[in-house]
Amino acid sequence: MKKIVLTGGGTAGHVTPNIALLPALQAAGYEISYVGSYEGIEKKLIADFNIPYTGISTGKFRRYLDPKNFSDPFRVMKGFVEARNYLKNYQPDVVFSKGGFVSVPVVRAAASLHIPCIIHESDMTPGLANKLCIPVAEKVCCNFPETMKNIPADKAVLTGSPIRAELAEGSKLAGLNMCGFTANKPVIMVIGGSLGAANVNKAVRDALPKLLEDFQVVHLCGKDKIDNLLLNTPGYKQFEYIKAELKDIFAMADVVISRAGANAICELLALKKPNILIPLPAASSRGDQLLNAASFEAQGYSIVLNEDDITTNLLVDKVHELYFNRQNYVDAMSKSHQMDAVKTIMELINEAADKKTN
Repeated sequence: MKKIVLTGGGTAGHVTPNIALLPALQAAGYEISYVGSYEGIEKKLIADFNIPYTGISTGKFRRYLDPKNFSDPFRVMKGFVEARNYLKNYQPDVVFSKGGFVSVPVVRAAASLHIPCIIHESDMTPGLANKLCIPVAEKVCCNFPETMKNIPADKAVLTGSPIRAELAEGSKLAGLNMCGFTANKPVIMVIGGSLGAANVNKAVRDALPKLLEDFQVVHLCGKDKIDNLLLNTPGYKQFEYIKAELKDIFAMADVVISRAGANAICELLALKKPNILIPLPAASSRGDQLLNAASFEAQGYSIVLNEDDITTNLLVDKVHELYFNRQNYVDAMSKSHQMDAVKTIMELINEAADKKTN
């Protein structure tokens, strides 16, 4: 039986693509293990899947002055030793890394043991952790065509991001019933996210009176962001967070308003959902969402609105424009080479594992 070690963590976005790969890896007969930080979010998320988990020491690589810059390199070195000892004992055929700072000691330790590594970069430009891993990686999976020029040509592969298969298996009727919506009025799905979504939430709620004239709105607004004054508004349903039923909400949605995080927009692409993207402004991020959104707009997958430019009338006009031209966006997404990421990444993993075995 072939063995694979998955790694990645720090945020859910560095873990969920690994989770999306689990069914395919299990079907292919891999023995799977996960290496993450001692108590990071990855440990909590992986616990649901009965995958053996090993924690290592990790530190953050900062581009700015911070007292921890003096101590974190020692944590990373400790993590490298811990990862190397674990990998030497476990002897995997391949390592797959989704990034985040915990992945650096794992990938570098694997390379020192001549274990092939496949890494995945979600954003347009590689983050610092992946930049440290690219030199020793066998292949680098990318979400965007524009990223390819930042990666050595013999390593870069346009794959898209692995999406959980169950997201495509939702029931529109179940979604309508859960929200108390009717089947004869189109549905807007709003994904604000749990962080940095206050402005998206406000823009949608300010536009609600006009939006509800022609649409129903289901709003995933984030933890503690329910507006109690709008609880009984007909045609408007709010949720802080949805897990198991998310597939039904997607199935019900005709169009989507979303932030432009890489995993979120790759889900929209895989599900072929026409969308308006409102990326986090550069002041609130390293600018990756702006680049992600620009790429999707250039490929014909999305309409992009800058947060600072949004007015009620502009948002309402763009929603109508998107809805009436929705088939054009579906057609563009249907031609994408980034939709079957699990299949493409599995081919890379199998190729690397076979090379190690032989």
